Amino acid sequence: MSTSGPIALDATLWDEPTTGIGLYTRCLADALQAQGVLVDRMGARTSGEHPRGVQKRTSWTLGTLPGLLRSSPPAVYHALANFNLPLRRVPGTAYVLTVHDLVPLDMPDTVSAAFRWQFRLWMARSLTVADRLICISESTRQDVLRRFPQVEPRTVVVPNGVDHVDAPALDAEGEDFLRALGLPKDYVLYAGSLDVRKNVDLVLDAQERLAARGRPFTLVLAGQGWYGSGKVETRIARLRAEGLDVRALGYQPPPVFYALMRRAALFVFPSRYEGFGLPPLEAMRLGTPTIVSTAGSLPEVCGDAAPAVHPEDAEGLAAVIDRLLGSPGERRALSAAGKRQAAKFTWARTAELTRAAYDAALHHRR
Repeated sequence: MSTSGPIALDATLWDEPTTGIGLYTRCLADALQAQGVLVDRMGARTSGEHPRGVQKRTSWTLGTLPGLLRSSPPAVYHALANFNLPLRRVPGTAYVLTVHDLVPLDMPDTVSAAFRWQFRLWMARSLTVADRLICISESTRQDVLRRFPQVEPRTVVVPNGVDHVDAPALDAEGEDFLRALGLPKDYVLYAGSLDVRKNVDLVLDAQERLAARGRPFTLVLAGQGWYGSGKVETRIARLRAEGLDVRALGYQPPPVFYALMRRAALFVFPSRYEGFGLPPLEAMRLGTPTIVSTAGSLPEVCGDAAPAVHPEDAEGLAAVIDRLLGSPGERRALSAAGKRQAAKFTWARTAELTRAAYDAALHHRR
């Protein structure tokens, strides 16, 4: 870093229910601080150096944040949630923006109309004022450049880390919870939200097909409901009533979440679009054989260590699940390959590349 002062980090999702961006926020802050970077966490609800209190994230970012930056300009302000930079530049401060995906633009039916318009308008402005744009995958970078080719000289790819899964330890209460579930040895896990984009229906399609052939399996779903998840939740209830073993567990705290992931025979993640795809990489880090789709960044991130099926290919997914459940040897090989692939992604590396982006922003402030 060419500055010894603190970096002002967008912490508006720090105290909120955990999302992918919230996890990114905390892991990046920890990794930067471990490398000696001073971090001012700005806009968390109650924690950090500049909490926003009862203000909504949008009103705080547009109304309060610019004044805070002007009163004591940091060398860099880093916004972390796709589009949420202040609308105007602050003299003396470089702006950096992380873009995770363009879901509201590329898959508009998966978000509300209000959020879609907010995303579209605010992102266009944020890309105008940003000195450096961090994309979490080459896939996301190409999505951005397809719509906003003018930002190419200011854009860099900085992948996420995944070694945060090494930390959570399961306590006695968590062990009791998992024991009470009575899960069979070889269950299949999907982990993530239940929204349309994540394509949970394809996993349910595969389960129905295999059950009809006399090859049932237990499917565990760990994740919260999201925009548009009502249809999937209704279908899950119907399948359970018909006798399929579907366990919808909802949101689980990290120790339980990662224990479920580590103990699964297979992890399945056939998303229609991902800017990065952290859950399958987490499963791979934990040694769980993983199946993904061919969509978005998933082939880029998972490489050859995870079989990939087209997001519309229910028969193909059923065939891969059936084959792997019947082949412990192939699962062991995928487990080893997954660990090797996931070892390439550490938060220390993310922090190093992010620091390089800060330096570039400081040297090329517009």
